[in-house]
Amino acid sequence: MRIVRSIENYEADADLLLTIGVFDGVHIGHREVLAKLVARRDRSTRAGALTFEAHPQRFLRPEAAPKCLTTLEEKINLLAGCGLDLLFLLPFDERIASITAPAFLSDVLLDRLRTKALIVGPEWRFGKGAEGDVELARRVLSARGCAFEAAPLIERNGEKVSSSKIRSLVTDKQFEEADVLLGSPFTVRGTVTTGDGRGHELGFPTANLRIAEDKLIPAPGVYVTRAKLAGQAYPSLTSIGDKPTFGGNDTVLETYLAQFSGSIYGEQIALSHWRFLREQQRFSSAGDLVAQMQRDLTALPS
Repeated sequence: MRIVRSIENYEADADLLLTIGVFDGVHIGHREVLAKLVARRDRSTRAGALTFEAHPQRFLRPEAAPKCLTTLEEKINLLAGCGLDLLFLLPFDERIASITAPAFLSDVLLDRLRTKALIVGPEWRFGKGAEGDVELARRVLSARGCAFEAAPLIERNGEKVSSSKIRSLVTDKQFEEADVLLGSPFTVRGTVTTGDGRGHELGFPTANLRIAEDKLIPAPGVYVTRAKLAGQAYPSLTSIGDKPTFGGNDTVLETYLAQFSGSIYGEQIALSHWRFLREQQRFSSAGDLVAQMQRDLTALPS
């Protein structure tokens, strides 16, 4: 998959079958649309997606911007796995926000990108002040020979599949349902950083993870997870919270990898297959905490 970061420097060598969206999570609804494009592709066309480096709300209304199901790197990898030829990956900035809806359709999609088919969601808005809608797009694009489809959102159990729905499921600790709608396990990746070393003292050395600022993480608590490190998977216990037993203030995500020992500072760990185990607790002593952690270990798969 070729990544294009500047439309101005893009020289089209074939007609384009395109979809546009934020694609947070690259969930099963997104994948259905992407599969349609790839299935329509022939020797004279390219299948592509246009998305943004960050959620548009981070520019338009930073205070209302949601945490993301996928980091930029994760999103790129998931989109690449859908078989696309091109990914237009743009910064959502003042320049993008100020393009009028008619100019976006005519100058960008038709003239610059040579779009011959466009599939978007039924509520798609575009252009300065979100002035453009699917009816405008259908009218302008169809008049110039570009096929247009506003694909309805797919449903599961009577509810429409959306990134916001999946975020709610993760927040509510309903991970199995979130994984089904995502089409792959919800995953939190982080780089191992130095902590306070207390886990070693207690006999449970944990890896403290630095997570991308805009990444959605589960609510505070203790979870059974699967940790992937250097291509190897380990059963793990993951704690999110402020370490109440030791009077902590900052939220920390740390994970204990069963059946593993070694120094892994600077390495990346991916946590998936989340299952809520218990709420955070403040124990009267370090010994009581260790006893609870021993009980927690019995919840890990063998």
